[in-house]
Amino acid sequence: MTTFTRWLRLNFQNIYKKNRRGECEVNHKGTVTLETERLILRRFYIEDADAMYNNWASDAEVTKFLTWPTHSDVAVSKAVITSWLELYQKPNHYSWTIVLKAIDEPIGSIAAVKRRDDISMVHIGYCIGRKWWHKGYTSEALTRLVRFFFEEVGANRIESRHDPRNPNSGKVMQKCGLRYEGISRAADVNNQGICDVVNYAILAEDYFSGSDKIPKGDQL
Repeated sequence: MTTFTRWLRLNFQNIYKKNRRGECEVNHKGTVTLETERLILRRFYIEDADAMYNNWASDAEVTKFLTWPTHSDVAVSKAVITSWLELYQKPNHYSWTIVLKAIDEPIGSIAAVKRRDDISMVHIGYCIGRKWWHKGYTSEALTRLVRFFFEEVGANRIESRHDPRNPNSGKVMQKCGLRYEGISRAADVNNQGICDVVNYAILAEDYFSGSDKIPKGDQL
């Protein structure tokens, strides 16, 4: 057992009890810079608009199963980023760009697209440019956020979901320790119209239990 795993087990009960009390115990940190072996997760800058547009937001294949439309022009990307810049002042706003260290350029985004402080829950959404699919970058970013939200923010539930016609997104969730919770029929609308959604989630209890299926800080 590693030192980090021992720490998790010793501290799980206190953290879990704190979360069960309600929203006032959530320790929001805001969009702080996070790092992994190959990635930097940071706030968007307006200068990222070109990379956002060129690397993922203008690609209809990337946005095929997403709930926001493909960007028709870089001006749309600039407007979206501008709206986020204003929200960064709030400690409960979480929206990162995924920067690949090897090229020092944004290749995607990952965010808490919904949250409920009364149950200490965050819902994560993500997308990444097609050029970087199937290389493990998305799961690397999500793993880092799972660790951040449980260990630093004090979340009790992290959830995500995907269109069943996009199974690779579900594979990312599984790799990061999220558990399948079923299909909600005709429960959302994306760029393909009304769609079913496949639900996944992980609880603090799952994360701090020491399960070898869930990546921990000493396994990044």
